[in-house]
Amino acid sequence: QVQLVESGGGLVQAGGSLRLSCAASGSIFSRNIVGWYRQAPGKQREFVASITSGGSTYYADSVKGRFTIARDNPRNTLFLQMNSLKPEDTAVYYCWCRVTSLIDYWGQGTQVTVSS
Repeated sequence: QVQLVESGGGLVQAGGSLRLSCAASGSIFSRNIVGWYRQAPGKQREFVASITSGGSTYYADSVKGRFTIARDNPRNTLFLQMNSLKPEDTAVYYCWCRVTSLIDYWGQGTQVTVSS
């Protein structure tokens, strides 16, 4: 059973930065598409960013130019560097890994709160 554990969330002022990490229990990041989603109170979970096994990256329009996703395969760790944070970035951020079209793994989430 694969486990994903996020860390790095917290409280930051608008304009600040945070770096989220996601550690996997197995060597799954290098072979699969992985990424980040977020869910704000009262809203549906939404896509933030992803990176393929080949290294291609994709971002939601709302975070382009501010967030950067990266992967450290030998350490089975996924990162999300978040700069120029805005209050609307406040949400629980989830690490995600798609192994097949039927199998997704999710972390437990880490809270990011951006104060104005």
